[in-house]
Amino acid sequence: MLDYPVLLVLPAALAYAAVMDIFTMTIPNRVSLALVAAFPVAAFLAGLTMHGALMHLAAFAIVLAVCMALFAFNLLGGGDGKLLAATALWVGVDQLMPFAVTVAIAGGILAIIFLAARQIPAGIYPLPAWAERLHKSGNGIPYGLAICAGGLLIYPKTFIFKALVA
Repeated sequence: MLDYPVLLVLPAALAYAAVMDIFTMTIPNRVSLALVAAFPVAAFLAGLTMHGALMHLAAFAIVLAVCMALFAFNLLGGGDGKLLAATALWVGVDQLMPFAVTVAIAGGILAIIFLAARQIPAGIYPLPAWAERLHKSGNGIPYGLAICAGGLLIYPKTFIFKALVA
């Protein structure tokens, strides 16, 4: 009975993070914290073994360490890193590489779209304030969109998803 609401936690959190990133260029900590807090419930309902749960924690730790290093070198935003790590917790080690590749591809496509859109002069069309901010060169891109895309594409392949829909 709880399976389906728990099944929707990751997609809902990723969608919310993507929307917040578009409008504010920040991903609230509560999104990543909610994913981490909901994971034990999802793992229990999915029947994840202790070994399996530890492997999911390993995926979280690996991604968090890499993201902290990228953040230290100003190559990744803090919210992006926390969201990547929290999503990796749900994805697990077995789908970690496909998740990383999917996020990277989505991020590359997103970057191309933003580079192309920023070539269009802003005065041609009226923009709301959040869109003007996104249009300005040097403001970065809302990478939460790429994380959301990668997470949503890989999630159906994960053990937790498959176990909860069975």
